[in-house]
Amino acid sequence: MKNIGFIGVGYMGYGIAKNILKHKNKLFVIANKNRKPIEKIVSDGAEEVKSFEDFSSKNLDAMFMCVTNTPIAKSISEKISNILNSKTLIIDITTHNKTGSIETEAIFNAKKINYVECPVMGGPVQAEEGILGGIVGASDNNFKIAEPYFNFFCKEYFHFGPVGMGAKSKLLNNFLSLGNAALVNHLAKSATEMGLDLKKVFDVAKLGSGNSAALNRVFDNLLKGDFTGFKFTASNSVKDLTYIQDLLKDFPEAEKVAEVNKNYFQKAIDDGYGENFISELINKK
Repeated sequence: MKNIGFIGVGYMGYGIAKNILKHKNKLFVIANKNRKPIEKIVSDGAEEVKSFEDFSSKNLDAMFMCVTNTPIAKSISEKISNILNSKTLIIDITTHNKTGSIETEAIFNAKKINYVECPVMGGPVQAEEGILGGIVGASDNNFKIAEPYFNFFCKEYFHFGPVGMGAKSKLLNNFLSLGNAALVNHLAKSATEMGLDLKKVFDVAKLGSGNSAALNRVFDNLLKGDFTGFKFTASNSVKDLTYIQDLLKDFPEAEKVAEVNKNYFQKAIDDGYGENFISELINKK
């Protein structure tokens, strides 16, 4: 049994936290704005702390961070690095910009606290099932220390090298997955407006090279009248694609594709749909 802290129990964080508990660990969580996932994970057996300072008395073996972006992760890191002791391993699930995890690691290194980045591929469903794909950036030694923790919530995990390499790989994978999601939205919306049978459109698409996890995630639910199959918001999409554009600035053709997709999600934000899931944009004007 390990004592584990968790900051960021939200759409993705809840499933990861739930699997930490399933592996018989003691879990300590802290609330942000959305109390619903906190109340769920507490009912599953976690203990809620009321402040970052409260973590200091919990003798933590590891601290998970699964927050929205690099600035938030760095701000939290500045606070907790002064609270945690040097035996606490930081496992950062945050999707960072291309240098964010390097900058975050430096904050912890100053306090001699070990840090690994492990952004993930998969959604909330995969998180709850414990079958995410871990994208790891870490020193060889820290990777070995962290491996038992990865097994709590990952089906597979891949060590790409030192901190920073995981962030780059995650952003490139999100470039692909968000691009696919945007194309699936365009497919569904255009087919609907043309009066095509969506079930047949889906069945044909699955037979071609356009078949993808995004296609199945959206259409499996869409055909049941459920537009929430791709649980990632327009706002988060713009954040990631902004990071991706910066990563790809030396690759102008790829950067242009990222810009086109970002503009699609930015329009959704401008129209008031920023907190809607990607697949919910299909039935928005």
